Amino acid sequence: MPTVWRDGNLRVVIYTDGHPPPHVHVFGDGETRIALTGRNGQPEVVRIVGANLRESRRALGIVQEKHDYLIERWNSIHG
Repeated sequence: MPTVWRDGNLRVVIYTDGHPPPHVHVFGDGETRIALTGRNGQPEVVRIVGANLRESRRALGIVQEKHDYLIERWNSIHG
């Protein structure tokens, strides 16, 4: 499970055995799973486990900002 980005206490991870659709897991105090392309074509929070709303919003902001890079990393890991 490579960490593909860090921002403060948050780690953005893409599992090597992950499944479509493309998504990332953001770990801090909890976990926020974010689809890289949600229903509206933009990153979208899919699941929150143990993270508070502030942390999840911050995670979503990071994924939105780094979207192109994260799509590239997903494709390089999953082909």
